[in-house]
Amino acid sequence: MEGYRQEKMIKTEFGIIEDIEETREYFYDSKKYQCVCIDDDYIDDWWNKLVLLKTYFHSLDRPEFGLARWGITLIPPESLPGFQDIVLSDKRINEDIHLRELADKIRDAMNGNKFMIHFGV
Repeated sequence: MEGYRQEKMIKTEFGIIEDIEETREYFYDSKKYQCVCIDDDYIDDWWNKLVLLKTYFHSLDRPEFGLARWGITLIPPESLPGFQDIVLSDKRINEDIHLRELADKIRDAMNGNKFMIHFGV
């Protein structure tokens, strides 16, 4: 039954951009950014904290805050510590391997001073 639930979840994806381009508009490419998926319900639960994070929607010429729920978000390196705090403070991280994978992905981006990319539902 657990496998069935995982297949049916509405997912949101996060990856790392190796080389950010100032003028590029980003599009969905889960494999290129080696994305990890989490259940979109987490985003609902974290929303009040996520909207405090500086981000960009689709390209670096569209500064915003939070995540584009049905689009693409670029998360700059300076916002990653706050994002990591949100993920690590979720008590469900001990039960959900996907949250742990996301925490690892954020750590890797922080270590490399890289942007992350988020693909909404």
